[in-house]
Amino acid sequence: MSFDLSVIPNKNIVLAVTGGIAAYKSAILVRRLKDAGFNIRVVMTQGALAFITPLTFQALSGNPVHTELLNPEAEAGMGHIELARWADLLLVAPATCDTLAKFATGLADDLLSTLYLATKAPVWVVPAMNQQMWAAKATQRNLATLVDDGVHVIMPDSGSQACGDVGLGRMPEPEAIAYQVKAYFHQAQRAIAEKFGLLAGKRVAITAGPTREAIDPVRYISNHSTGKMGFALAAACYAAGAKVTLIAGPVSLDTPNGVRRVNVQSALQMLDQSLAQLQEGCDIFIATAAVADYRVAEVAEHKIKKSGDELAVNLVKNPDIVATIAQQEKRPFMVGFAAETRQVEEYAAGKLVAKKLDMIACNDVSRADIGFASDQNAMTVFFADQYQLDKRDLEKASKQEISQQLVEAIHDALHFNSLKKDEL
Repeated sequence: MSFDLSVIPNKNIVLAVTGGIAAYKSAILVRRLKDAGFNIRVVMTQGALAFITPLTFQALSGNPVHTELLNPEAEAGMGHIELARWADLLLVAPATCDTLAKFATGLADDLLSTLYLATKAPVWVVPAMNQQMWAAKATQRNLATLVDDGVHVIMPDSGSQACGDVGLGRMPEPEAIAYQVKAYFHQAQRAIAEKFGLLAGKRVAITAGPTREAIDPVRYISNHSTGKMGFALAAACYAAGAKVTLIAGPVSLDTPNGVRRVNVQSALQMLDQSLAQLQEGCDIFIATAAVADYRVAEVAEHKIKKSGDELAVNLVKNPDIVATIAQQEKRPFMVGFAAETRQVEEYAAGKLVAKKLDMIACNDVSRADIGFASDQNAMTVFFADQYQLDKRDLEKASKQEISQQLVEAIHDALHFNSLKKDEL
């Protein structure tokens, strides 16, 4: 199983550690959650202190560890109220059967049990205990009560235990727990984006990367495009609430979370998949791919053997994908990209008109700091005349930041268009 390590910033997790040998895994869990961008504050029960020291969690989380119900240094001396208000999620890992019993019966005799009653945040428990304690009727009854109360349970794994028994009761690995936490927050963010995002409800198709035009079964014509800009833009469109299909040439990049990916090799394949998106319904078409202008007229069936000092290869022009899509009867909002090495803005403005685009973003790929393989970019954006929007200079920034600015530009043009339709 592979784990998504994408970052979810500005979310607060209170991680409660209770008294079990699995507490050592909680230290690793703090690291995994921090890697994902979460802010972590750790609560330890008195039992947990017997297995691992607060200093370990303080070093890993970067925050003081909470162990006492009435703490003079906490807000108004009431640490459970302060933590309850701060948390976006209360995660109890490991959760002993004693802790489950306290939660199920509403007992509030320490920091964790009072925090459980005081918080409005979702509560997740990760039970870890001896296999017979897990199977006990009282434990299962308490679990059923917690589930009825809305507590989310991450079920234990089966295997050998510290006591020598074998069976259910092992705490899952920290990576698996972190994965579930991240998936939960991704889904929550997605629900908000689909309702309130800048591209909420829009269907977006994006071409990205190079194409490869075969010469023979071994050789091909291609270019230096890495696809980084298109992939970053796909992620930004998804984060803005759109349903995104990414038509990707041959690149070595992971598919952005939530994005549907279609892999292609040649320009003709990319065109076919682009036209298919129109049939499925497409509101916005973004052409970031560096499509080969020419392909070999006749691809050799077998590898061409070296002979002589020269080799002549006949080339024919590839179709212009973005212009072809723009000419369709039910054309989407069209966004083109122009990667140039000179007269960048002049060429881009000409393409905007010649290809009947709504918007074009151009950059100078001759610059080493923002070229094809760079993680940064700087762009100038032009809009078609009917949008009455001034050109925008996007200063050098990460391709993720540039992508967010491009999403804003697309939204502004679409918003202007909707206002014009309302006036009519």
